[in-house]
Amino acid sequence: MNVTTEIAYKSLNHVGEILCGDQVEIVHRSDSDIVVLADGMGSGVRANMLSILTSRIFGTMLKEGANLMDCVETVVDTLPADPLTGVSFSTFTVLQIFHDQRGILIEYENPPCIFIRDGQLVRIPENERIVLGRHINTYQFTAEPGDTFLLMSDGTIHAGIGHSMSFGWPWEDIAAYAVRCHTEGQSPMREAVRITNACDDLYHGEPADDTTVACVHVTVGKRLHLMTGPARNKDDDVRMVSEFMEGGSEVRRIVSGGTSSSIVSRVTGRPISVSMDYDDPEIPPIAFIEGIDLVTEGVLTLARVIRILKQYKDSDNVGYEFFEMLEQTNAASRVARMIIEDCTEISLFVGTAVNSAYQNPDLPLELGVRQNLVRQLVDAMESIGKIVEIRSF
Repeated sequence: MNVTTEIAYKSLNHVGEILCGDQVEIVHRSDSDIVVLADGMGSGVRANMLSILTSRIFGTMLKEGANLMDCVETVVDTLPADPLTGVSFSTFTVLQIFHDQRGILIEYENPPCIFIRDGQLVRIPENERIVLGRHINTYQFTAEPGDTFLLMSDGTIHAGIGHSMSFGWPWEDIAAYAVRCHTEGQSPMREAVRITNACDDLYHGEPADDTTVACVHVTVGKRLHLMTGPARNKDDDVRMVSEFMEGGSEVRRIVSGGTSSSIVSRVTGRPISVSMDYDDPEIPPIAFIEGIDLVTEGVLTLARVIRILKQYKDSDNVGYEFFEMLEQTNAASRVARMIIEDCTEISLFVGTAVNSAYQNPDLPLELGVRQNLVRQLVDAMESIGKIVEIRSF
């Protein structure tokens, strides 16, 4: 079985600091996915530079195919401990999930990773190795679809010190909270936000330490097909719809655009019915075609979807309010939710016929032409870690 990952993270800056002393680096290789969480000593500019240096060394070497333990030795040798205090200039956690299900976790002075499988906490055994005089915990395992890993900086366990928690938020309590709130199928960002928001509450909105949670879900590939726009040559309608409908029931499908939905209806012989519910007056209502998960209007809806995906990419703007918006029933929120939470790979079926309606100079500039909109959509989806394939007709 081949597996892949979904990765997201959320950070809180130390109160009064513009720069975060934690950094997350995500590396996608042909054989594996890797996430690095580095925590620089202190806060502000110095911590930011130390964590960036640590994460970038890992990222650069791993992208070139280096062995993970060779990267660890390089980082430990480059960033030794403070000679006066003995405190490491930067701590780190690295998780590598191979597509053949092998997994490697390496921890250096960060809080232990929280590993959830089948709704239960899995204890990660201590297996220390001495690397250039430093104690590194390593863990090798076989990953299973549904596994969840939460990597954390120590701002999580310090949450509440001086406020509601005299000794911070114990790791055991964080793990119990994560397990209690864990729900199969939710996005990794929801889990990361849930814990960082809880930390922010304990800090009373004034974090006394940089706080980061990175969440990794192990999953099998989940494919989404999105069709928009008529083919340049009408004779290609049947081929376009046939390819769009490939993959059976395991593929989720969205048709975006009135002309596109008419083509799908005509080729499949399935009628269209239109909802009269206007949940958002700025977004046209959805329609229904048997066998299609979601049928929407085109340009206005996709333009809103792009804005939502860009907001999601900027994790500073993702909190409870974002997910409340994502749960709305308007077409744009539903498309964005499917892209963010219900797929790892997306195939776009793009018709290249020019629709003269989009060339009207009186229309808002934001509408643009479909090709420009599709290009923005692809960029937005790839920026949040989705694998995107484009098929033009």
